[in-house]
Amino acid sequence: MSPGVAPDALTSFHVFPSWCCVNISSVSAAQTSLSRRGIYRILVCRPNHRLGNTILLTPLIQELERLYVGAEIDILSEGGLAEEVFSTFFSVKNVYCLPKRGFKHPFAFLAMLFGIRKTQYDLIIDPCLGSGFSRAMTRYLRGRYTLGFSDDAKGSGLSHPVPTAVAGDHMAQRPINLLRWARAHYSGVVDDTSHYPSLDIRLTDDERALGRSVVNQLLHEAQQDASRPVIGIFANATGAKRYSESWWAEFITAFKEMNPQANLLELIPMHGHSMLGEAWTGYYSSDIRRMGAVMANMDLMITADCGVMHLAVASKVPTVGMFCVTDASVYAPYGMGSCPLLTHGMSAREAAVQVVRAFPTLLKEGGVSGGATASLSLNWDDVGGHQGNLGHLSLSH
Repeated sequence: MSPGVAPDALTSFHVFPSWCCVNISSVSAAQTSLSRRGIYRILVCRPNHRLGNTILLTPLIQELERLYVGAEIDILSEGGLAEEVFSTFFSVKNVYCLPKRGFKHPFAFLAMLFGIRKTQYDLIIDPCLGSGFSRAMTRYLRGRYTLGFSDDAKGSGLSHPVPTAVAGDHMAQRPINLLRWARAHYSGVVDDTSHYPSLDIRLTDDERALGRSVVNQLLHEAQQDASRPVIGIFANATGAKRYSESWWAEFITAFKEMNPQANLLELIPMHGHSMLGEAWTGYYSSDIRRMGAVMANMDLMITADCGVMHLAVASKVPTVGMFCVTDASVYAPYGMGSCPLLTHGMSAREAAVQVVRAFPTLLKEGGVSGGATASLSLNWDDVGGHQGNLGHLSLSH
């Protein structure tokens, strides 16, 4: 299994119905083309309930909109988050959300699959590298063409298998590499590869305006000057990715010593409890678009590697994502001046210094709000072209 590829929760379920693994596609790759003509109904098969993995799919949808203008896109997901993420995508018609832990809800699970299978798609895309569940769904549903990663062309059950070596490192860019390689290899269509779409949940102007109003109210309540930089902190993450409350206390103390003028706001996790001991004004919402709208009106977000990190980037706020265990080359924030910070072997104070050094025009005593841009040299706006280790003190944009 490639680094950074986690097995899907349902991959190890050994009593999966055999009919789900039937290869529906009978068209050989040599007879097919993935050019624009004739492809109008597309299904993206990504049955996963995690916020980060769902948001990491937004660049693929943007690429499909660019390459298949006028096509209609359906998405197969899990849980309810995908409906919120893609609610403002004009090209997305149906977001099918399988119940989480679907085999505990077999009737709802199978009823939805039977319903989806009634649709004949022109193209079904399995964007995952290493997910047996996603591949089983792709093979069961009805697609004229089926596209996914596989080094076993004959046994893949796909009309258009793509070698896994094509995938690359970054999770958000693997599906784009998949699509671009397949179009070039099977159709002779050479797409522009100089740019990767960034994460984007497409907040509306109204959502942004409401988020701005909330931020102003929070600053007023805390008696903070709204003209100064507003820095958001999200201090939660899962398992070993989470930094301790004492680590964050040391980080924020050092950060405020260097930036006494900065306004700090805490984004409260889904469980509804502050991770910073209620030391700072907080904002809570169980609605991810509302949380995104609030973050969109901050000058900078600082967070550990988690789904909210990806939500911040997709809300178009410069974001520092701090990594202590996971592979930054797979999950690093990119675009809009965002950057990863690898903190392994680094104290909280040293991490704060690195953040301040990376944003000198914003993070300095007496600085004024005007948007953040990371200053160091490694360009993560073109993250797909970067190979190798970031280095434990690396900050970039």
